[in-house]
Amino acid sequence: MEDHDTGAGASAVGMSGPSPKEPAGPPVGRFSRHAGAHARHADQRHPGQGKADHQGEQPKGKTRKRRKRKRGRKVFARDENGAMPPSAPVAISASQAQGGAARSEPSPPIQAPPRPPHQELPVFAALDLGTNNCRLLVAVPARHGQFRVIDAFSRIVRLGEGLTASGRLGQAAMDRAVEALKICGEKLRNRKIRKARLIATEACRSAANGVEFLERVEREAGLKLEIIDRQTEARLAVSGCGSLVERDTQGVVLFDIGGGSSEIALIDLTGRRSPRLANHIVSWTSLPVGVVSLAERFGGRTVTRETFAAMVDDVAARLKVFDGRDRLAHVLASPNFHLLGTSGTVTTLAGVHLDLERYDRRRVDGLWMDRDSVDRMIERLIGWDFQQRCANPCIGADRADLVLAGCAILEAIRGVWPSERLRVADRGLREGILSELMADDGVWRNEGARR
Repeated sequence: MEDHDTGAGASAVGMSGPSPKEPAGPPVGRFSRHAGAHARHADQRHPGQGKADHQGEQPKGKTRKRRKRKRGRKVFARDENGAMPPSAPVAISASQAQGGAARSEPSPPIQAPPRPPHQELPVFAALDLGTNNCRLLVAVPARHGQFRVIDAFSRIVRLGEGLTASGRLGQAAMDRAVEALKICGEKLRNRKIRKARLIATEACRSAANGVEFLERVEREAGLKLEIIDRQTEARLAVSGCGSLVERDTQGVVLFDIGGGSSEIALIDLTGRRSPRLANHIVSWTSLPVGVVSLAERFGGRTVTRETFAAMVDDVAARLKVFDGRDRLAHVLASPNFHLLGTSGTVTTLAGVHLDLERYDRRRVDGLWMDRDSVDRMIERLIGWDFQQRCANPCIGADRADLVLAGCAILEAIRGVWPSERLRVADRGLREGILSELMADDGVWRNEGARR
């Protein structure tokens, strides 16, 4: 089961693409291009030369001078058809390359100079094992405050399946997660990582066998994950979305609807703005309810309007006891206040809103939706049955039984903090981890020297 959120290609965080660091070893491609160019130039300037040499004719003086200049160059061995082989270059003497003319002492081949080490960019990695997804991002720093994604992995593993009823992680769920983490481990071991942070959230936090499961992960996948607390999870979600909050914004309610918990942070920007958005959190909460846990309690496949209303009421009751809910009361009426959602729920709504034939992160990340658009999308989803939700390319079978639970959590949030605008973020904890790792390492302070 693959998740449509790969994390690559974020417009504000970075662009997906290959690593700027060249692989170690002989630069085969570079030599092959040069060798082919030399051969072409020689054929154009001296047509028939190879044939004359093969027949034993003595080359003229001008040709002999050109041969001397070619001594010691590294050339490629060719196959019987004259084609360049794809393997590593073979060093042979210039006389062998020119048709076998005698030469007394061939010079050794000239080696290409190594790539200067200062051009290599440090590599950072972030892994987030949640209740529903296992996600990895590997990136290098780009311009100030941003980074380029060079590798990514995302898979729906449903680690928290059955957790609400049993209080424990199920065997099948743990097996799925371990298999996904093995892939992540291979990706990390294949790169020279400067710094990485590997986290686990609500499923491992609340399960009676969460620590035991992570010990198994360390044995079988070779990865040591840390279980972060809810406050850290909320802060990382905010850090990952900093570039989506515009300069004239006065207040934001950022929410991350997860599989087993939902983090909500109130951000006040009416004062002097810090480079780190997380520094402006004035209140936060973590609800012990997410799309997986809510769907398991109320049902996710068949959701009537009455069932949906009951889910909204359940979440609203939890928000009602949140003491810091009124900390942004002074900006709620401002046009410079908005909601910012980072979760599969809001990205799915955005994909349905755009009527995408296939989920496209580039079109979804950073999208603005007004109040009426959100209302219409939720109403449309409530009106669809399970099979219709499965058939939508932005939902699919993996999310069809969870998306309405996510919409119920969103409706409860909108009830407490009504806003005319919702911005959609296809980013979150991993991006927050990478931003903090790079900032703490000082890569952007030193970017002038690096370039």
